[in-house]
Amino acid sequence: MGFAEQRYNVNLSMLFTELPLLERPAAAAAAGFTAVELWWPWTDTPTPGPAELDALGRAIADAGVRLTCLNFYAGRLPGPDRGALSVPGEESERFRANVGVAAGFARSLGCTALNAVYGNRVEGVDPAEQDALALENLVLAARAADRIGAVLLIEALNRTESPLYPLVSAPAAVGIADRVNEATGLGNARFLMDLYHLSMNGEDLPAVIERYAPKTGHVQIADNPGRGAPGTGSLPLEDLLDQLKKAGYDGRVGLEYKPGDRPSAEAFDWLPR
Repeated sequence: MGFAEQRYNVNLSMLFTELPLLERPAAAAAAGFTAVELWWPWTDTPTPGPAELDALGRAIADAGVRLTCLNFYAGRLPGPDRGALSVPGEESERFRANVGVAAGFARSLGCTALNAVYGNRVEGVDPAEQDALALENLVLAARAADRIGAVLLIEALNRTESPLYPLVSAPAAVGIADRVNEATGLGNARFLMDLYHLSMNGEDLPAVIERYAPKTGHVQIADNPGRGAPGTGSLPLEDLLDQLKKAGYDGRVGLEYKPGDRPSAEAFDWLPR
């Protein structure tokens, strides 16, 4: 399979960010993509008004691309926040307010994957209290995703860039997905396998793929070091994608990398045409 036969989403929160948000879907289409994904684009509010939601929905539809993966509200990304759902007080309340809004927006565009970023540890708060809050909110999110026929994604980040984030290994993220599935009985909580983050954590990527491909609902890639395009670092991404295919993963792959000091449209020269 490798690069030539894979189905790619371009992440519009990492690529084409030199353009206004509403221009990015068309730019992705012009670069040859038929599918896109997004972090929650309104970092200042979990509940934007209908006009803002409609404008982005039209931009995606008019570009002729499909939104295949959307983050729930996760605070400031990029920035110091790493999710909201396990953070007591206002942030977790904002997450809960966002669940129905994000699911409704995803449903309007046929999006089938919703990513719930877990949230940082908070100084002075018992981690067990945060984990209990997280499970409560993830159950809410899983049920909302199920109502629109979507999977709920649980992602591991890396401890170097996210030192306060507790899910910094594949087993940790998969363990949370398993707990959500046990609590809901729905079976729609899945692992988001980000090969960049896992490599930053020093994990054995072929072993992770062999063990967790059956529980994986989405894959994201960037090279390491640098979080740039494939070929800018040392990760054998083509081989890893081949291994994923052989292990039974047939879903999409999100391109979640930095374009470097060039326009995003020039950051896809590694892809066969």
